[in-house]
Amino acid sequence: MPVTTAEKRANFRRLHESGCFVLPNPFDVGTAKALQHLGFKAIASTSAGFAWSIGKADNRVTVEEVCDHLTALCTAVDLPVNADFEGGFAREPEQVAANVARGVKTGVAGLSIEDSTGDKASPLYDRALAIARIKAARAAIDADNSGVLLVGRCEAFLWGQSDLKLVIDRLTAYSEAGADCLYAPGIKTREEISAVVKALSPKPVNLLIGASGLSLSEAADLGVRRISVGGSLARAAWAGFMRAAKEMAEHGTFTELASGYPGGELNGMFS
Repeated sequence: MPVTTAEKRANFRRLHESGCFVLPNPFDVGTAKALQHLGFKAIASTSAGFAWSIGKADNRVTVEEVCDHLTALCTAVDLPVNADFEGGFAREPEQVAANVARGVKTGVAGLSIEDSTGDKASPLYDRALAIARIKAARAAIDADNSGVLLVGRCEAFLWGQSDLKLVIDRLTAYSEAGADCLYAPGIKTREEISAVVKALSPKPVNLLIGASGLSLSEAADLGVRRISVGGSLARAAWAGFMRAAKEMAEHGTFTELASGYPGGELNGMFS
């Protein structure tokens, strides 16, 4: 019997109550179904992985494209889906709220909002504006009692601003503004991770493992509640494709094709 959207959202919130779980990032319907087949309890979209799958660079997709993608993911699997909603596809809080309301209607169980501007000269939104954007997202989620989990993200480390005090200050403010889960992609060391977890407790913290290199058990020991991998699975898939395609283009040989995943197993998984 299909799992309802309300059930997915309730299941997702329960996952955040204790322990540590892996939240892998598919980049299309097929990879989402594969992750469900492998037994994961929830999945998250990846802005980069999705963008590459439609031939665009990261941060160059539209809110319409992303909402269509999220709808497809949510329809394809019985798992809760956390949306990588970038910066809300707008600067001003009012438009962020409008876009978040659209995102909620796709059926997602969680949705993240970043504080990065995309401008190298001034990579983070002013603190007050960043907080207002989180408050606007919270209000949009609560408007219809959807129960969608809001993730507040501080992107400082990804933009070369490795000031942990700044990150903790912002994440604390986002928590107070209504974020249910906090995320600082780019933090790597045990000391950084532990400091963020302790500062935000009891709110759950998401860790990007592609950056830290820790195992699930090691992250759990530090108090991390959930682990995502960003565009890493997409990059892994592209690595195999590009190796085989480059070999054909540059050498006229086909040996890399032998390392492909068995088609029979793929057919069996999707049948």
